[in-house]
Amino acid sequence: MKRIRAQWAPASLLSCLCLGLWLVTGGAFAQAVGAGSADQPSASKPVDSIVAVVNDAVITRNQLDARVKETKRQLTLQGRPVPDDETLQQQVLDQMILIDVQLQRAKDDGITVSDADLSQAIQRVAADNKMSVDQYRQRLASMGVSWPVFRNEVREQMLIARVREAEVDSKVEVSQSEIDAYLAGQNNGQANDKPTEYHVAQIVIGVPANATAEQMSQAKRKAEDLLAQVKSGADFATLAEKYSDGEAAAKGGDLGYRIAERLPDLLLDAVKNLKGGEVVPQVLQGKDGFHVVKLLDVRQGGAPTGMLVPQIHARHILIKIGNGVTAEQAREQLLEIKHKIEAGDGTFAEYAKKYSADGSASQGGDLGWLSPGETVPAFERALSTLKDGQISDPVRTQFGYHLIQVLGHREERVTGDQERNLALQEIRARKAEAAYRNWLLQLRDSAYVDNRLHQPN
Repeated sequence: MKRIRAQWAPASLLSCLCLGLWLVTGGAFAQAVGAGSADQPSASKPVDSIVAVVNDAVITRNQLDARVKETKRQLTLQGRPVPDDETLQQQVLDQMILIDVQLQRAKDDGITVSDADLSQAIQRVAADNKMSVDQYRQRLASMGVSWPVFRNEVREQMLIARVREAEVDSKVEVSQSEIDAYLAGQNNGQANDKPTEYHVAQIVIGVPANATAEQMSQAKRKAEDLLAQVKSGADFATLAEKYSDGEAAAKGGDLGYRIAERLPDLLLDAVKNLKGGEVVPQVLQGKDGFHVVKLLDVRQGGAPTGMLVPQIHARHILIKIGNGVTAEQAREQLLEIKHKIEAGDGTFAEYAKKYSADGSASQGGDLGWLSPGETVPAFERALSTLKDGQISDPVRTQFGYHLIQVLGHREERVTGDQERNLALQEIRARKAEAAYRNWLLQLRDSAYVDNRLHQPN
């Protein structure tokens, strides 16, 4: 069987962002950072104006300018090309419009984020930056970012994640026949065969869900012009960063190495007979628009047999909330236990046997080797950030507060129910990503958007 690259689900957007990346993704937060930067003019401030109306909300020129400025700074720090001002302004404004329509949908759906959930998310952000919350707050203050602005930005990101879960992810279904077909596809060669992997990049010129003939024609002409530029020697990655509407635009359209089963049929059929470095000779038309495609490389890879997955050996101490124990008391008790363990005053196993409310207490909290998807999301996010021997800060789940220690990492081949469960996760993730892109297009098309960016003041 070919190797399936199952991985631990990465931490949520909130828990895996470093300070720099956070600045790019945030709206109000990026605005605040821009306002607090050293070269921000303070003597004369231009009169604000509206650059877009999104349903009953507005985006102002000052908000857009601050976001564009911060995006430029981040691109420069990362050594990536900076598009011309007109292109960058439009790209950033489009992103801000998408954020707004999602936040408005969350409000319409009655989706909220409690202060307790917000505080826990901020704790994860601080911990991933190797700081306490107080240290992280001081770091933001030194950058000119107010704490209320930052908290609001985190809340908005959480709202977007929750509205996606409610509107898209929770509605994705995977049938047993799909799992059977997926696993059969992994098994269609000899045991020692290594799968062909295609390294593909693409430029996507998107079209609305209900595009008119003129819109389709304009998009196709734009894609054909870009293809001509590529054929004439223009840098593919630079064009993708500047013009692509695809998910990998920020990476120059690079989709990475993928086995055939993980490439859309549209792309696979176009590149499977090409050599590395060749460009698909014509523009491809897909459901989401027109594609300019390049095969960067092709190689033989993978493992000879079985489904190889990463596993983590972990143990934990669980303090449940209720029966006179508050959330704060549970958290403080685990922090005290952590400090004692790190000071050499007792072992993790001893404290687990004495205090843990989980069935694993008699084994010193040992959970054995865990595969992706075997624990609840908050627990799994914490696992994914810990190194061997490292102990987490208290982690909140629906079961209470946990103190988690990772004992080891390995890769193991799995079969049977575990194999089917991992195939289910892979298929669901793929379908959810495609469904989310389609949902965003429909949400954007159904919104009232008055783009005044290029209108005279």
